[in-house]
Amino acid sequence: MKLDSKIPEGHISKKWTDYKDHLKLVAPNNRPKIDVIVVGTGLAGASAAASLGEMGYNVKAFCFQDSPRRAHSIAAQGGINAAKNYQNDGDSIYRLFYDTIKGGDYRAREANVHRLAEVSGNIIDQCVAQGVPFARDYGGMLDNRSFGGTQVQRTFYAAGQTGQQLLLGAYSSLSRQIGLGRVEMFNRHEMLDIVKVDGKARGIIARNLITGELERHSAHAVIIASGGYGNVYFLSTNAMGSNVTAAWKIHKKGAYFANPCFVQIHPTCIPVHGENQSKLTLMSESLRNSGRIWVPKKIEDAAAIREGRLKATDIKEEDRDYFLERRYPAFGNLVPRDVASRAAKERCDAGFGIEANATNEGVYLDFSSEIISKGKQTAYAQGNHHPSDDEVIKLGKAWIEEKYGNLFQMYQQITDENPYEVPMKIYPAVHYTMGGVWVDYNLQSSIPGCFVAGEANFSDHGANRLGASALMQGLADGYFVLPYTVSDYLANEIRTGKIATNSPEFDEAEANVKSQIEKFLNNNGTKTVDHFHKKLGHIMWNKVGMGRNEQGLIEAIREIAELKEEFYRDVFVPGSSDELNTELEKALRVADFIDLGQLMARDALQRKESAGGHFREEYQDEEGETLRDDENFAFVGAWEYQGNDINAEVLHKEVLEYEYIKIAARNYK
Repeated sequence: MKLDSKIPEGHISKKWTDYKDHLKLVAPNNRPKIDVIVVGTGLAGASAAASLGEMGYNVKAFCFQDSPRRAHSIAAQGGINAAKNYQNDGDSIYRLFYDTIKGGDYRAREANVHRLAEVSGNIIDQCVAQGVPFARDYGGMLDNRSFGGTQVQRTFYAAGQTGQQLLLGAYSSLSRQIGLGRVEMFNRHEMLDIVKVDGKARGIIARNLITGELERHSAHAVIIASGGYGNVYFLSTNAMGSNVTAAWKIHKKGAYFANPCFVQIHPTCIPVHGENQSKLTLMSESLRNSGRIWVPKKIEDAAAIREGRLKATDIKEEDRDYFLERRYPAFGNLVPRDVASRAAKERCDAGFGIEANATNEGVYLDFSSEIISKGKQTAYAQGNHHPSDDEVIKLGKAWIEEKYGNLFQMYQQITDENPYEVPMKIYPAVHYTMGGVWVDYNLQSSIPGCFVAGEANFSDHGANRLGASALMQGLADGYFVLPYTVSDYLANEIRTGKIATNSPEFDEAEANVKSQIEKFLNNNGTKTVDHFHKKLGHIMWNKVGMGRNEQGLIEAIREIAELKEEFYRDVFVPGSSDELNTELEKALRVADFIDLGQLMARDALQRKESAGGHFREEYQDEEGETLRDDENFAFVGAWEYQGNDINAEVLHKEVLEYEYIKIAARNYK
């Protein structure tokens, strides 16, 4: 199958508007005759389900959590981007478009990104109308702050809980449709396969996670909005339940998987503390607005800190290396995430790490300068032009608390250290996945009738996502793109009638799911699912992580193949299928992670360049920055499933053509 991105003709500023004007419509009286399934109820899924329900379609929404309010979107703390230019600092739709393309190291599809920038302002208006409590300035206008990779303030926020507040807004819209009977909500259900009839997506097989019952659900279109696959690394900032299963199941049925090696490592996470840790905690990127990242200049000081002989506060200002400010003076601590992460890794690899863990990996995020600066500003604004040092610190801490209070509380609860008094300790960790299911301009996968939204698709972020753009993409897809493009597809389905679930296609899909479940439960293994998940994560982090090289990737492909064989031979899954069985849930998900991990390594091996979050150690310039190969690798790598042997997958290339942005070396200095 040839890739057809369906990018419309015309000037980029008019593509989406002109395209919408000519899409087919479904009349209001016909919409109740059409069924749509939405898998996942985070920001992308909840907004899509609510929008389609409001339009009058019959919607079935599925989530494996006990409520849509538990979706991982809730964990996005820092903010959401939009080109409103409220700060009058030169922002525009074009600048947001440009920053996103550049931030993704010129590996995103131009037309999709411009559309995202276009609808960004509508998202803010929509969320304000829902009552999302965005922060406001003294005059009552919505406030903005900066995020990495930009030189303007375009990030709207609600303290340090923006994702939670946006999800509550989407959930309220979704709940209204549930109350009206237009959306039927299936909590604690997990999609385990997609059903195709005559080549089109026509339903799913879902497992009731409470009773274990397998259920058949039919529809005229299926939307996958199940999030990213960062938990392939075992340790990540993702929720424990986040997985790739829905996306991988449609991949096995014909949906291409694009750029799987593009994984984002977030620079501001609490460092790993022990071998038994199962989850990492993200400290919002918004903290880099106010915190300065440093390590000691002297390697002996770093060693003394790790050994407990010195504290961070013992290191004098002149003995601190603010390495991001030193290396990237134009952007400083607000360089993009991939750049900041690699810089921290470089310092720790050189022996300057400050955390006393197994790897000595950790750097400081220090708020002392901001406390003093904001304390003086606040005092002056209050008429106190000669405040004492104590008054300055008190007022500065109050300012920080108002902006980031819940984040500071969370850090203290986890580490038992007071970040108002001592610097936070941070280190990069797996956070977001830019790769995902390949979709065209309509957000439709290579399976007709199967659409993919939010982090589950690949479309908007290239090789690196700018901070505060995940929430933007999820809501853009659900509120302002899918209602148009799904309707265009469904316009040809008005006469189809109800999709039957007693067909051979549903029989076969359910039988395959049941067979896999029985194999796991009847396996006479000796090791837990987590045992294999940790081994997979260890391979992935060390050989397909922040730094990659040819030898390590070849080894990873071989080691994961061996792990897969051992997993199916020796995994032990207790219990039965007709009950709540969390080990069975994990086994099904880890099976998909193992296959995905091998494909990620293959994708990273074929991409012989460094771009964004994909850093091949052989391809870097003399200053350690990414070295792209635009002549040979300016394409989306979309993989086609060919059976159980992941090494047999076929690579298809969608060439990226930049008509409105000039490709250049990515420079943040």
